[in-house]
Amino acid sequence: MHPLISVPPKLIPYSLTLPSTCHPGDPFMSLHIIPPPHTCPLTFTTCLTLSFPLTANQLITNPFVIRPLFKSGIPLITKRTLSGYLLRINGLHFAFSTLFQVALLLLLALSNAGRVNGDGGQCGSNPTLHPRPHSVSILEFGAVGNGKTLNTIAFQNAIFYLKSFADKGGAQLYVPPGKWLTGSFNLTSHLTLFLEKGAVIIGSQDPSHWEVVEPLPSYGRGLEVPGGRYQSLINGYMLHDVVITGNNGTIDGMGMIWWEWYSSHSLNHSRPHLVEIVASDYVVVSNLTFLNAPAYAIHPVYCSNVHIQNISISTPPESPYTVGIVPDSSDNVCIEDCIVAMGFDAISLKSGWDEYGIAYGRPTENVHIRRVYLNAFSGAALAFGSDMSGGISNVLVEHAHIFNSKSGIEFRTTKGRGGYMKEIVISDIQMENIYTAIAATGNCGSHPDDKFDPNALPLLDHITLKDVTGTNITIAGSFDGIEESPFTNICLSNITLSTNSVSSTTWECSNVSGYSDSVLPEPCPDLGNPSNSSCFYLLRSIGGKGAVQ
Repeated sequence: MHPLISVPPKLIPYSLTLPSTCHPGDPFMSLHIIPPPHTCPLTFTTCLTLSFPLTANQLITNPFVIRPLFKSGIPLITKRTLSGYLLRINGLHFAFSTLFQVALLLLLALSNAGRVNGDGGQCGSNPTLHPRPHSVSILEFGAVGNGKTLNTIAFQNAIFYLKSFADKGGAQLYVPPGKWLTGSFNLTSHLTLFLEKGAVIIGSQDPSHWEVVEPLPSYGRGLEVPGGRYQSLINGYMLHDVVITGNNGTIDGMGMIWWEWYSSHSLNHSRPHLVEIVASDYVVVSNLTFLNAPAYAIHPVYCSNVHIQNISISTPPESPYTVGIVPDSSDNVCIEDCIVAMGFDAISLKSGWDEYGIAYGRPTENVHIRRVYLNAFSGAALAFGSDMSGGISNVLVEHAHIFNSKSGIEFRTTKGRGGYMKEIVISDIQMENIYTAIAATGNCGSHPDDKFDPNALPLLDHITLKDVTGTNITIAGSFDGIEESPFTNICLSNITLSTNSVSSTTWECSNVSGYSDSVLPEPCPDLGNPSNSSCFYLLRSIGGKGAVQ
């Protein structure tokens, strides 16, 4: 297993931006060290950004990195010394002491647990978190963190109380170290749920502690059992400005009993998720660990401006049909710097099921996924569909490491789905120990009932994969399109997949057409045409939109 999964790093991002001015076109440092500088989209005078991507064991050896940049100057170079950091601006050097570092770090820690203010959920426009003016501890509402006392009423009462601060700048619910057993509860707008280091919210294994709610309208029924579904552990409905974050606290769904019920076909209702936010906007989930989700870990559905950052999610490999992050009929979504290891899919984009998804008609679009480590034992590390009846488009995935998975990247659909998957760019991907590296199938998934329209044919068009490497791959690619609606404009560029000797077939193709350039092993003839202008058009069209900043 990859070391980042066996010992997942505890990412603690702190950021402080002091706005003075820069102009469009000036270089502007992002909130992270890994990517190259971005272009400043704002109109300021001086841009100063401080970046702190830390792991627990790096806090002492590398307290933080400061990267300010001045409009009229040269990018500041930092050098760590025994006494602190040495900063150079236009040839002048400034020393920052360790005391200053600690004080600044504390200031940034306070600013991290705040309200959302930003241009949206896409990764090119990171939200700014401002401190909430009011804060209460779950202890003030009688909660007991011994792992045995049920605290559902305490969470419900605390959030009901904090609703009164919605028009006063919002509030924070602080969860201190301890094991906080609870059933499902609902969040409110202008709220930050903050889990301190050592705080673990534990889902009750008694199904009576999970409310049963109506199916989502774009699905028409529960995914696993007709009728209703168990409400997720942490819920939000029609919210604005909600933050779920912490100092590497944990949310544990204790999904073992749910997996057993699912496998034995003894569920009365479909399984719950860990976090589900419905019909909401400006949502941030960051700096937490999610364990043992009964079904999905994080499910934003019918949402806009969602930012999921610096989290780790895991369930055991044998957990049935568990999925990590599921953007569903949502737009302006950023997923970055995450580690996801699941029994089925790691990240799966969806938009509704057959006639219900077609009628609801809300696509998943403007999605940016970057710098992620993905492991999917029996599914796909990165999946599109098969529930995609509302459509999926304008997606960029980049800088991903995929390992120890049945499928690396997989597009799924079937007759009756309708909808589309188009204008998707996937680049700079590393794979290792994958059975099928790239797959697309037109015969995947069941139907909610017998009312679906078999003539509702899905569209798969303008999909670009470039700069992909892989080792110990069994099948390089498998494309099984639909005869009445073939997969078109599949563009493959600069792909090198080292296959093992398990399978004598490296590519499988039917009802598909596309283009390729510098692809090894050589793809099937249907994808062997030299790349044409449509591939480059897609790169330009997606690249010119906010999702790929």
